[in-house]
Amino acid sequence: MKKIAIFVDVQNIYYTTRQAYSRQFNYRKFWDRVRYEGDIVSATAYAIQRNDNQQIKFQDALKHIGFTIKLKPYIQRSDGSAKGDWDVGITIDVMEAAKEVDTVILLSGDGDFDLLLKKISSDYGVTTQVYGVPSLTANSLVDSATTYHRIEQDLLM
Repeated sequence: MKKIAIFVDVQNIYYTTRQAYSRQFNYRKFWDRVRYEGDIVSATAYAIQRNDNQQIKFQDALKHIGFTIKLKPYIQRSDGSAKGDWDVGITIDVMEAAKEVDTVILLSGDGDFDLLLKKISSDYGVTTQVYGVPSLTANSLVDSATTYHRIEQDLLM
């Protein structure tokens, strides 16, 4: 049975599904779909810590499904913008996991990850899959993945 590692850019998935569909991603449906492909040996969701009740409930639900949650503090800048970028953390974890698994699944539309997927595919021979909202997923990310899965109505709540 093939070994699978899942990595979720939570903020990206939240905002892209909200913008495109005004709905939320259904992590349970996603999990149920992926578990038939092999053994999920790790699943990590990267999020921003804001300490509000709704977010805590969401994180608890992800843990119940089987995800490990990694949090970064929410930083509000003086100009009103916010910071909480997980790209480097996700990249480090993907590089480490790629040595141990057959498939890496990334949930994000962020084109910054295209080089990462190319690198792990060529260096470790892993299969790469991307789940992203079609209109908001970088073409370079789609092109770098072995398989691209469109997040559409069937994966929404």
